[in-house]
Amino acid sequence: MKRIQQLTAKEHKLVTNAVAEAERETDGEIVTIVTPLSDKYHDAGLHWALAFTFFYLGSIAVAPAFYQRFLLWLSGGWDHDYNVSEQLGVVFVSTVIVFLIGRYLFAYMPLRLFLTPKATKARRVRRRAIDFFKVGAERRTMGLTGILIYMSMGEHRAEIVADEAILAKVEPEVWGDAMAALVDHVRQGQPGQGMAEAVRHVGIVLKEHFPKSQDNPNELPDRLIEL
Repeated sequence: MKRIQQLTAKEHKLVTNAVAEAERETDGEIVTIVTPLSDKYHDAGLHWALAFTFFYLGSIAVAPAFYQRFLLWLSGGWDHDYNVSEQLGVVFVSTVIVFLIGRYLFAYMPLRLFLTPKATKARRVRRRAIDFFKVGAERRTMGLTGILIYMSMGEHRAEIVADEAILAKVEPEVWGDAMAALVDHVRQGQPGQGMAEAVRHVGIVLKEHFPKSQDNPNELPDRLIEL
């Protein structure tokens, strides 16, 4: 998947127009949000740094001869009979150094994101999508027909979160076509087109279950929100 930093003004307009067009035929209210990253994954970096440190300690236990040669190198090649206190002191200092190196190494965001399990990224993206939905769309429409299409660029994931009335009538699997259309275009480096296609698919479903009524106003903004 191509690396994408920011959507263009043309893409913003494309998505906004797609939302407006979809809502002409439904009482549903579509909110679109794009964010570069849903979480910093600092805990994942810490876990990898700890694993790196434990691996170092394990290597000392498995290959003590290598550790002894390291101590000999520290003494400049001269034989020295290290007592237990000195050996433990060297182990402690070197372990702290190894941990700090690991923390610095895994502070590099692309590496940290790459090493974070997919399941963890999926949970964080879903949780952030729900948080944004609760703030910006949940229970903010007369018919409880708000729906959020959320895309997190860094994790290459998207989520659809719907309000109560929609959940009562539409199974989550129905949004599969919308998600597929979004992901296909994002993989081609066309996030705006992908979001617009997802909006179109969502609009078709909403039109079937919540056709446009005469007294239903536009209650949520049509514009694409980029965080």
